[in-house]
Amino acid sequence: MGAIYLIRHGQASFGEADYDRLSDLGAEQGAVVGAELLRRDIRFTEARSGSLARQRATAETVLDWLGERAPAKEDPRWNEYDHVDIVAHHGGGVPQSATDSRGYQEVLDGALAEWIGAGEDTPCAESWPAFRARVRGALEDLVAALGKGENALVFTSGGVIGTVAGTLLGEPETGLLKLNRVTVNCGITKVLAGRSGLTLLSFNEHSHFDGRGARLLTYR
Repeated sequence: MGAIYLIRHGQASFGEADYDRLSDLGAEQGAVVGAELLRRDIRFTEARSGSLARQRATAETVLDWLGERAPAKEDPRWNEYDHVDIVAHHGGGVPQSATDSRGYQEVLDGALAEWIGAGEDTPCAESWPAFRARVRGALEDLVAALGKGENALVFTSGGVIGTVAGTLLGEPETGLLKLNRVTVNCGITKVLAGRSGLTLLSFNEHSHFDGRGARLLTYR
């Protein structure tokens, strides 16, 4: 039975002009999760990444730790929802620079709930049903590319991971609104792929940030 390891990207640059760039702390987080995957000595036949800079940079760091020269295959279906667009239409357009990360999270939580409730009627460029469908499509295509017992790495974002986990538990909306909120930067979520389909085996593993690594534990 093979497995898909969903890795959330390292910390981005909250409040800066280029949010999509990894922070210095985010780069450190990528090295730590790379070392953790190396310790597990798991062999991967597929590596995928969204096209966002923070996802690609995390992938580069982790694959370097694993001794993989080939870059992760980019697939924009693994990209995060557009939080700026969603907050613009469902959250009053509050910019990140107007508040701290906790305050902005409260705004985003409300905007996401309204976005989900709007369905196809949202004014956003991408609706919740469209987001859910593209994430499902990316996952299904990856599963189809895996042979028996083969493993894959995916470098993506919290909303995608929460949606995948929620879908496998039968509640994609809860996955986005609740599980997404607690995903840690460079956490590991493991999905088993077998004859009976996909099974969520673990969610948001982050013991690699225990002890001395606690200073690296971030959620935003």
